[in-house]
Amino acid sequence: MNCDKNDLLLYAVTDRHWLDGRRLIDVVRESLDGGVTMVQLREKTLEEGKFLEEAKELQTLCRERGVPFLVNDNVEIAREMNADGVHVGQSDMEAQDVRAILGPDKILGVSAQTVEQAVLAEKHGADYLGVGAVFPTGSKDDADDVSYETLKAICGAVSIPVVAIGGITQENVAKLAGSGICGVAVISAIYAAKNIQQASADLKAATEKMLHD
Repeated sequence: MNCDKNDLLLYAVTDRHWLDGRRLIDVVRESLDGGVTMVQLREKTLEEGKFLEEAKELQTLCRERGVPFLVNDNVEIAREMNADGVHVGQSDMEAQDVRAILGPDKILGVSAQTVEQAVLAEKHGADYLGVGAVFPTGSKDDADDVSYETLKAICGAVSIPVVAIGGITQENVAKLAGSGICGVAVISAIYAAKNIQQASADLKAATEKMLHD
């Protein structure tokens, strides 16, 4: 399953922190109703059995909607449940090792902050890159900032699609116009919203406008 750049238009990354008593499956469903095009399950603290159970539930929902479902970091779980793919950071397993475990048909996303990292990730079999943080963000303590110039340079240096991540909102997404990205990945811009479906729809519209500007 190759990664279509259209699937990366509005890429939602889950975060239990924003659930506020709601079930993850329900908030993800709302975001899909609002037009999310790809979902990544990101869980840093959930024990493995629970993680697998939740991942399977979300995958079923995403399959029904025809939306790719990826697991963050946990390559073994992604393989065990036959997820559509996995996303790894620079500090996680090397992209080529992940590719070897997952096989050729799965989507492999890799985080990159520099042109060198981006070029290497593509060479090692990445299908897309997540580049950021493009704006200051509250969700990751260790996120390195990536300037607009670097984002643009990365997009120019690789032939695989690039998605921007980090602090992106409906209000600031227009600033990414002309960078060469094909979409945005967000956490709180969707999942911290009161009305998740509306927030997703509004951000999708703003992102589409930015891509055509």
